[in-house]
Amino acid sequence: MFKLPRYYSPMAQVVLVGFVCFLCPAMFNALNGMGGGGQVDRTTGNNANTALYCTFVVFGILGGAIVNLCGVRWTIFGSGLTYALYSGSYIHLNHTGNGAFTIAAGGLLGVGAGILWAAQGMIMVSYPREEEKAHYIAVFWIVFNLGGVVGGILPFAINYHSDTDSLSDGVYVAFVILECLGAALGLALAPPAKVTRDDGSSVVLVKYTNAGKEAVEILKLFMNPMMLALLPMCFASNFFYSYQYGPVNASIFNIRTRGFNNIFYWGAQMASAYALSFLLDNPRMTRRTRGLVAVAIVAVFFNAIWGGTLKLQQKYTHGPLPSGEPTDYPGGLIDFLDSKRAAGPIVLYTLYGVGDALYQNLAYWIIGSLTNDNQKLSRYAGFYKGIQSLGATVAWQLDAKNVSYMNQLIGNWVLLGISLFPMLYMAATLKDHSDDDVGETKSQYLAEGDDDTVKQV
Repeated sequence: MFKLPRYYSPMAQVVLVGFVCFLCPAMFNALNGMGGGGQVDRTTGNNANTALYCTFVVFGILGGAIVNLCGVRWTIFGSGLTYALYSGSYIHLNHTGNGAFTIAAGGLLGVGAGILWAAQGMIMVSYPREEEKAHYIAVFWIVFNLGGVVGGILPFAINYHSDTDSLSDGVYVAFVILECLGAALGLALAPPAKVTRDDGSSVVLVKYTNAGKEAVEILKLFMNPMMLALLPMCFASNFFYSYQYGPVNASIFNIRTRGFNNIFYWGAQMASAYALSFLLDNPRMTRRTRGLVAVAIVAVFFNAIWGGTLKLQQKYTHGPLPSGEPTDYPGGLIDFLDSKRAAGPIVLYTLYGVGDALYQNLAYWIIGSLTNDNQKLSRYAGFYKGIQSLGATVAWQLDAKNVSYMNQLIGNWVLLGISLFPMLYMAATLKDHSDDDVGETKSQYLAEGDDDTVKQV
């Protein structure tokens, strides 16, 4: 019989933060997945994403320190509201054609997203026991990407009979409402000091911290050999989004089919994350072996889908243009009901979702295998998201500057290949147990009232 997890259990907290991300980042992903935020002209959307990821770079890296100092609940609440502001800015764009507010909202969203993802990463990879980390990552990924599925259904259903190539106000209003609910849900998270595993051990592995200590520890990240080795992985991990969303989804599919595609894109992420967890938590294999096998799977799979993309990309050079010129994809924009033309490209786009989940779940698992200290992991997660955003900043500007689709594809493929070598090295050096497995009993720590921070006694 199914039994709900205890509220103060690690699983309940991971599921809760998963639903926060279901309602906030997943809705943003669904909107972004439409290409240009669902607009005909992707320029404003691309520039907003550039502004977003520029600030995300800074606040992703600083996010771990901010979470360590301020706790998880209020930082996630404030961060969630920036997602709602961004989605709402497109209503203004629809009515005025002025993208300045949307670009500014994108910059503010980068601040919120950097902090939110640092908090999320700390909860997801530090709360579970070592042998459960891949399972917890998969649970989060499933809940999170269920939001992407819902976010795909909304524009698909609302724009089903629309003959325009931009999303209606109703879609954006729905996103704003859901994202406000997600921000409020962040306040339902338990303070880390009160979260205990089923064996009675505390998840809290941190001592009292301050701004000076956090500043020093952030600087140390850039001298940490493990973090430096993972730089290519971090940089490449979201680089492909701009290409998949713009030159593919927004360039060869009509508006309702873009939403239809995203249902399968994010749904495939849920299934593949769950499947990968069985490998990464397999007790019959060493952690090193699991890591090496997973890197090999990612390498083969990504090279296969980029090979398929190369074949597709050779058929066209651009999507619909603001001047009114249609896509030069043979036969024009694809509708999902035209099964003969749609089947292959939709399957390929779905496989992009599989590849994304495999890559990012493996990345989080590697990071979570480096330590069990949740203070360190909040900084590591922030570093990962910050450098990831640096790559995304470059990628979104490539599309904004009208770099040819073929060159964008080649850039993605090359970056992926480069990132696999340090990932392989890090997997080969993993130990079965992290060196700093400390804080096994809750009695070592005392919560300071209802604050999210803790103090060692």
